[in-house]
Amino acid sequence: MADAAAATYVAEFIDGPLEGDFEQRSLVHGEPERRVGMVAAVDGLESLFWYDAVDQREVNGQIRVRFRFDADDSDPVEHDDEND
Repeated sequence: MADAAAATYVAEFIDGPLEGDFEQRSLVHGEPERRVGMVAAVDGLESLFWYDAVDQREVNGQIRVRFRFDADDSDPVEHDDEND
């Protein structure tokens, strides 16, 4: 059986609504994804956010990929000031 760590990578979200988050993700056909869609709740509303890979590196044998927020393709992030 293959090493589970070898079949995964760490996604690092460097900006946008998920800035600072990290997630363990599965490799697809042995490669990290170039674009990921993430669903997250902002002010109690679920939104779809798209992120594009910027670069990748290996840290202690683990692939790490940094992702940048694609605001144009993502759901808008609006704060409801009336309820804040």
